[in-house]
Amino acid sequence: QVRLVESGGRLIQSGDSLRLSCEASGHSFNTFTLGWFRQAPGKERSFVASINRDNTNTHYADSLKTRFTISRDYAKNMMYLRMDRLRQEDTGVYYCDARNGGHSDYAGEYDLWGQGTQVTVSS
Repeated sequence: QVRLVESGGRLIQSGDSLRLSCEASGHSFNTFTLGWFRQAPGKERSFVASINRDNTNTHYADSLKTRFTISRDYAKNMMYLRMDRLRQEDTGVYYCDARNGGHSDYAGEYDLWGQGTQVTVSS
């Protein structure tokens, strides 16, 4: 059983970069597809990025693919989201997540979720 815990969210200025981390405990997540979702206040939870179990393919929301980069470290049981040129509209709670199947951009298809970490981008 894998447990996911996000960290790294904080206040940051527009245009700057930030890296979020997700650590797995209890079991290796090497066989899981991993992803990130985010939720702004009053908005639906939306897909950000995913990375497959073999570290051979990644997917991004179309509006984010030029600014965000997802990666994973098998040895450390860590997954990361690098966010560049942050904008005010990137503000929200960011969640790491995992599923046993392949890529999905639908939140309901993911099996495990972290508690979220707050990212606030100011002008």
